[in-house]
Amino acid sequence: MIRLIATDMDGTLLNSSHEISQENIDAIRYAQSKGVTVVIATGRAFYEANMPVKPTGLRVPYICLNGAEVRDEEFNITHTSHLSPRQIREVTKILRKYDIFYQVYTNFGIYTENKEKDLEIYLDISIQAGNEPDVTKIREGIERRLKQGTLKEVEDYQTIYERDGEIVMKFLAYSSDADKLEAAKAELNDFTSIAISASARSNIEITHADAQKGIALDSIAEQLNIPMSQTMALGDNLNDVSMLARAEFSVAMENGAPETKAAAKYVTATNEEGGVGKAIMKFLEQENQ
Repeated sequence: MIRLIATDMDGTLLNSSHEISQENIDAIRYAQSKGVTVVIATGRAFYEANMPVKPTGLRVPYICLNGAEVRDEEFNITHTSHLSPRQIREVTKILRKYDIFYQVYTNFGIYTENKEKDLEIYLDISIQAGNEPDVTKIREGIERRLKQGTLKEVEDYQTIYERDGEIVMKFLAYSSDADKLEAAKAELNDFTSIAISASARSNIEITHADAQKGIALDSIAEQLNIPMSQTMALGDNLNDVSMLARAEFSVAMENGAPETKAAAKYVTATNEEGGVGKAIMKFLEQENQ
């Protein structure tokens, strides 16, 4: 019996247009009608995660920033996890050592020191998800986010770290140089107090060790008094592995990374083919037979 479902967004729930297909919407609504709690688990910040969900009218809890922030259906923050000043210093020292560009995610917004580098990141994420990116559309999206204030361009990240009340929840680092990324990962992995994952081959996502999708899923299941034997998780990339490893019904996307498929018990169709909806309906309908 499945009572809790967690689904990743990019490359999983969303198609190449960054939209939730009607098939996926219908499946989520069907699950909810059966009393199943459906959670969105993403590396995105909440204000980015909610954008494609809002037009659908779906009401769901969110695991954001790979678990650094958890929100309920009313968008209330129920949990946060952030990096300490010492962790920030160690992480930035390593990233700068290898000349790796990175964004900083805080409770106030996402920061960049170079919006053109941001364009490269989003193009790469789209390509790695198996999609053909629309450069003009992505650039317009970046400019819109800058205007709205959800993305902020700063000259020096140090000014962020010194602000009262602002906490750093995630670093998103990017490089097209695979050797640099691997060298940086090797050094970052020496710190047991941080978690290293990725949402694409050319990036690194860095959070506190407590901020992982799997840990957040565990916590939500415990709050709802649902055993992990009654949970389902769907994902396509390395930052989904921690929840796939914990869920009884673990599902990887056909377009997923090899490591993600290896961590899952089942493989569904691609994100372009409504793989999330197909998997949800398959397992829930089996229960009714």
